[in-house]
Amino acid sequence: MFDKLIVIDGRQHLMGRLASTVAKELLSGQHVVVVRCEEIEVSGNFYRNKLKFMAFLRKKHLTNPKRGQFHFRRPSKVFWRTVRGMLPHKGPRGQAALDRLKVLDGCPPPYDKIKKLVVPAALRIVRLRPGRRYCKIGRISHELGWGYQDIVATLEEKRKVKAKEFYVKKKEEASLKKKAAENVSKEVAQYDTALAALGY
Repeated sequence: MFDKLIVIDGRQHLMGRLASTVAKELLSGQHVVVVRCEEIEVSGNFYRNKLKFMAFLRKKHLTNPKRGQFHFRRPSKVFWRTVRGMLPHKGPRGQAALDRLKVLDGCPPPYDKIKKLVVPAALRIVRLRPGRRYCKIGRISHELGWGYQDIVATLEEKRKVKAKEFYVKKKEEASLKKKAAENVSKEVAQYDTALAALGY
């Protein structure tokens, strides 16, 4: 809590549990960014969850649908709406909390180079009993009007290739540093002991 910014990777998290944790952090004054919202999961089989969402789409204004109810198709906005339902968003405190939240599909710059966290209490592998069914909100959104699933998937593949190259390079540099330290260990041993005696 109270870091400058928390970036959460939404992959394999259960939507409601993640939303409640994020809502609590937002009300505490924390800025939160949730990436890869299309990978967030919902318990229950796909078909049943799709029917639920279709029932939600039927709920609209009787005389003028432009006035509401607004049905977001994008996975990030579906998650955003879930968090909004857990905040007192009609008052200034809740509105300020909601302004501190940022939700994204995929993992665009600059968040691709920032360390991402998980919420262990909201992970599906921890919370859902083995054998129980679940589905991704990205698939539900795709089948009900979200048209960017393929584009996000392509960009994610490119990002993963770059990330792998960076990680391999990082490992090589770390091993070279370790070798260099071992090579000069005998030469600097006396200085190390002197520093250790002084408490460094």
